[in-house]
Amino acid sequence: MKKKSLAFLERLLDTPGPSGFETAPARLWRKEAEGFAARVTSDVQGNSLAAINPDGAPRVMFAGHIDEIGLMVVHIDDEGFLYFSTIGGWDSQVLVGQRVILATKDGPVAGVIGRKAVHLIKEADKNKIAKASDLWIDIGATSKDDALSRARVGDPAVLAAPMLEFPGGRIASRSIDNRIGAFVVLEALRLLAADDPAAAVFAVATTQEEIAWSGGGARTSATYLEPNVALVVDVTHATDHPDVEKKEAGDYRLGGGPVLSRGSAVNGAVFDLLVQTAEEEKIRYSVAAAPAATGTDADSIHTALRGIATGLVSVPNRYMHTPNEMVDLDDLDNAAKLLAAFARRVTKEMDFIPR
Repeated sequence: MKKKSLAFLERLLDTPGPSGFETAPARLWRKEAEGFAARVTSDVQGNSLAAINPDGAPRVMFAGHIDEIGLMVVHIDDEGFLYFSTIGGWDSQVLVGQRVILATKDGPVAGVIGRKAVHLIKEADKNKIAKASDLWIDIGATSKDDALSRARVGDPAVLAAPMLEFPGGRIASRSIDNRIGAFVVLEALRLLAADDPAAAVFAVATTQEEIAWSGGGARTSATYLEPNVALVVDVTHATDHPDVEKKEAGDYRLGGGPVLSRGSAVNGAVFDLLVQTAEEEKIRYSVAAAPAATGTDADSIHTALRGIATGLVSVPNRYMHTPNEMVDLDDLDNAAKLLAAFARRVTKEMDFIPR
C-alpha cells in the first residue's frame, strides 16, 4: 500500500465515529476525496458521496459503511460516574478495564471503564460474565457537577485503541469494521480517477450500518443515486486463527484476497462478473455462502427502489468487534483493484435480471 493511502487509513481508523455520530471520520473521507473526485457531497443522513464521471452510464455504486460500534452515556450519578449503553453489538467481556474517548461538545474527554476489583468479587460471582449494565465510565470527576461540566447524557464514546502496524503488512485497530469498507471504496475511486471509465461511479461512505434495522444510510443513498449496479464492501470473519470450526464458518485467511459472497442479497450476474474480473486481473479471492441475510449494507441496497443488482465484497478480519481487529493491507489493495476493474467492465448493455 502506498504511504499516502496508509497515512489516510490510519487517520480514518483513529478518528472516533460510532453509529449516529460519524461526522468526524466522514469529514476526513470527503477531504481526501476532494483530491481526485469530480464531485463530493454529503446528505442529511450523514452519508458522504464522491463521484467519478458522474454523467456517464451505467451508474455504479460502491458502498462501505464508515461507522463503528461504540458506547453512549445514559446516566450520570451523584458521585460523577457515567453509566452507558452500547451502540452496536458488543461482547461485554471486551469492555472491562478499557480506556475510552468520549466525543463531547467541547472535544474529546478521556475515561476508563470501571468494574469492582477481582479481590472484591464474591467467589460465586467470579466466573460470571460482566454485562454492560455492571460497568461504568470514570472520567476522574469528583461529583456530578464536575462530571456534567465535561460530559452529558447522550455523549458517544469509543475504546481508545489507535492503529498498530505489524511486520508483514498487517494492522490492528478498533473501527476496522467497517471503516476499511469506506476506505476501500474511496481507494477504488482513486484508481478510476487516473482514467475515467465509461460508467458513472459513485463511492459512498454510508452511516449507521451497525444499528441499521431500517436500512440506515445505505438505503437512503441508494435511493438517491438510483444505481444500475452496486458493490458493497464490508468485513467477514477470518477463520485462520485457533478455535474456529471451518466446516461452519468457512475458510478465509488474512492475505487470501477479497471474499465474494454468493446467495441472499447478491445478484447472480454481478457475482459472476466479480469472479470473472478477479480471475482476469489475477486477484486472489475466495467465495462465501450467504444463505440468509448478509448482515451488511447489501441487505438494504438490493431491496431499495424496485431492486438493485448488488454484489458483496468482504475483507477477512480477525477479532471482529474488539479494539484489536486485524486485517492484511494486501487484501485492502486487492479489494480496491477488484472494484475498479469491475467498474471498467460494466456496460450499458448488461442485463442483471435473473433468467
